[in-house]
Amino acid sequence: MYICSSYALMRLAKYFFIGVALLAMSYSGAYASKDITLDNKKIIEKGFEQWASATGNFFDLLDPNIKWTISGHSQFSKTYNNKEVFIEEVIKPLNEKLSVKIKPSIRNIYAEKDTVVVLWDGAAVAKDGKPYINSYAWFLKMKNGKIVEAVAFLDTADLEAIFNRIQ
Repeated sequence: MYICSSYALMRLAKYFFIGVALLAMSYSGAYASKDITLDNKKIIEKGFEQWASATGNFFDLLDPNIKWTISGHSQFSKTYNNKEVFIEEVIKPLNEKLSVKIKPSIRNIYAEKDTVVVLWDGAAVAKDGKPYINSYAWFLKMKNGKIVEAVAFLDTADLEAIFNRIQ
């Protein structure tokens, strides 16, 4: 029969509780990470829903110091280093060329921790009556409920065509 001293029992209890605490911390980190993932995804989904229903402005989700990169080889393909510059150089000029603004439709949305990826289609009508239809993949990095970094993949030739057609 094994007889345990009170000292050995206290050591065993100490290691047991340390183990339980470490296990609890690892699980709470996993749940916190999952919650952040779900929160970020919901923020972006809601932003797109409000944009599609014309009840909100998706670009209100941008952090003032966002770095927004448009991929490709057009006049718009570069990194914009803050919200104001991005809105003034891309969003406002594009909206001025459209008689019917872009209505987004999400195909898929993926989220992992601070990153949300949205694959979506946009349909609009240019002021010359021709449709503007494009597909986008946006990789959005989130912090405190705001988009702090974005990389946008789209057919920049279609975007540029509107600016070439409509003066």
